[in-house]
Amino acid sequence: MDLKTLGMVAQEPLEKDKGRKFSPIVFERHQPGDEDIMFDLKYCGCCHSDVHACENPDGYKPTVPGHELAGIATFVGSKVKNFKVGDKVGVGCMVDSCHDCEFCEIGDEQYCDNGSTMTYGGEPKHGRAGTQITRGGYANKMVVHERFAIKIPESMDLKYAGPIMCAGITVYDPLKHWHAGEAHVKHIGIIGGGGLGHMGIKIAKSMGCEVTAFTTSPSKVEHLKGLGASKVIVSTDEKQMESAKRSQDLILNTISADHDVMQYQPLLRPNGNIVQLGLVQRPHTVPQVPLLMNRNGICGSLIGGVKATQEIVDLCAKEQIFPDVKVVPCSKVDEIFNELQHKSSTVQRYVFDISTMEDFHKERSDKVQTA
Repeated sequence: MDLKTLGMVAQEPLEKDKGRKFSPIVFERHQPGDEDIMFDLKYCGCCHSDVHACENPDGYKPTVPGHELAGIATFVGSKVKNFKVGDKVGVGCMVDSCHDCEFCEIGDEQYCDNGSTMTYGGEPKHGRAGTQITRGGYANKMVVHERFAIKIPESMDLKYAGPIMCAGITVYDPLKHWHAGEAHVKHIGIIGGGGLGHMGIKIAKSMGCEVTAFTTSPSKVEHLKGLGASKVIVSTDEKQMESAKRSQDLILNTISADHDVMQYQPLLRPNGNIVQLGLVQRPHTVPQVPLLMNRNGICGSLIGGVKATQEIVDLCAKEQIFPDVKVVPCSKVDEIFNELQHKSSTVQRYVFDISTMEDFHKERSDKVQTA
């Protein structure tokens, strides 16, 4: 079996405006076993967290990013039950967990007591993700245990699948956990209109909720309404924010830049929660009294488990809910990372066309690394 894999690697921590950042790499995926699937990648989405992962200088190791993988199965092990060769298959943010703890048993593998293994940069300590630090989807092949493989419906174009398994599940999991669409959780606020926010609007609306979008950019108002928001509030406008007080049962906060989360607390109705999804560097200052007076909470949420990820992929296929994507060749990787380093978010999701990986390697043949 040919395990040779072509990929793109960040050899050193990325710095802004430093020119070429990624080099070609040739490596081997681990030998697939009886419960594994091997697939050829067709597309891999580019998540803002890929950029963050490649910027961190502390203990940095060469990284092949990418946790929004979509492709076609080329091998299925003899004990694989739900896939066959030729099926569309995807992988999100995780490739393994212990399978035995309380949280794995209830389908929250992302909170595994013994540590889940991330799709890239993860320690394969549970025995089902090879023996080396994991490498992600900026590559043309992948091997994954069946438990962490997502079955992509035939009706779904593969270019959309990757971002749904990241941005889609990141907003769907808290909506489901806090019972969006059920009694007393009908009014959903989405702060931010980037990769997470635009999917949050679409998915919350599909769950029967009235969605209010909050943005700092007046220029985004009509676009956010076009995505399905019933109302759009410009958060820098005091009168608009005043009019929205005590209007939201649940708010998903997707902002990844430093900000004051308490600006949004007055928007909550009693029993309402703000769920923090965006990664910010500066700690929030949270006065206790406003939370006590309305039984409000400020919570956090990470991606979602495999079952929930399969649910949101199936829901998006059924309801025709797709992310706004721009497909780009692998040769654009440096350009895309540079853009994302200078922006807190972008409405569209960049997706790499992995069929151009060989061209990337030819263009940069002087930089090829072997591992």
